[in-house]
Amino acid sequence: MDGLTQAKRCRIGKVVKSNSHCDYVVQVDDAQDVKAPPCPEDCGFGQFVSFDSESRHWAVGLVYNSQLFNPLFLNHGPRLSSEPDPLFTPDLVQETRTLLGVVLVGTWAEAGQQPYGNHGIPRVVVPANTPVYKMSQDQVYRFHLNQQGKSQFSYYSHLLRSGGLFAAQLAQQVLAELIESSLFSGADQRALMVLGKELSWKNTLGAIR
Repeated sequence: MDGLTQAKRCRIGKVVKSNSHCDYVVQVDDAQDVKAPPCPEDCGFGQFVSFDSESRHWAVGLVYNSQLFNPLFLNHGPRLSSEPDPLFTPDLVQETRTLLGVVLVGTWAEAGQQPYGNHGIPRVVVPANTPVYKMSQDQVYRFHLNQQGKSQFSYYSHLLRSGGLFAAQLAQQVLAELIESSLFSGADQRALMVLGKELSWKNTLGAIR
């Protein structure tokens, strides 16, 4: 997409399951999986991510939810008197995991050497264990350009329907970050600002009601 190899990109984790065709669960890498696991800021609410294997690109998504998975919670069995030694109890170390809910909002396409975004629900099913990478600011910018190089935000209505309980806040945050990035200018920047004000007004009315 931008000439970077997967080794130089920030890997967040891998696909472990899906809840629907456009709603995927990503297991975040930890120190037991990789030498340099992602930091919390790399996989926060509203982070754009790219689903890419060695053979192909699959989808672009947005982190809309997170969950801590701990099977030991409410386990009333015998407890250790001290912290377990990873050398002798490796399974205990890997019990607690961080899971991310990711809504798919499009795919990458290319016109010559310039990548751009195809917004909407991807046609294909993303396979289990597909690596997931954090998208850079430049990648986020290019994803919001169409084939003619004009700004686009075509997944807006899809995000409001499929972005979970915090869909409106997620869309508002994405718009605010695009506006603050100053990557767009002129009519494109004004269109984003109008859309952001409209959504903010709707969220305010919804809270009052």
